[in-house]
Amino acid sequence: MTEGTNPTMNSTHHYTVTGMTCGHCVTSVTEEVQEIPGVEDASVVLETGALTVTSTEPIDAATVRAAVEEAGYALA
Repeated sequence: MTEGTNPTMNSTHHYTVTGMTCGHCVTSVTEEVQEIPGVEDASVVLETGALTVTSTEPIDAATVRAAVEEAGYALA
C-alpha cells in the first residue's frame, strides 16, 4: 500500500426523517446514527428531513431506521 492513500471506499445513503421540529431533534438523530459502527458522518436538514449517511462499509437500512427510532423519530 502506498503511504497517503485511502483504501477505504465510502458509501453514501439518503433517507427522509419525519417528526422533527427543532434543532434538538436534528442533534438527537445525528448522534444516534453516528453511533452505528462504520458510520463516518451523518447530516440532517431540519426543513426537509433529509438524512445523509456516509459510511466506510455497507449499512443496512434497518439499522439506520432503528437508530432514528431510538432518537424518537421515523423514516419515511
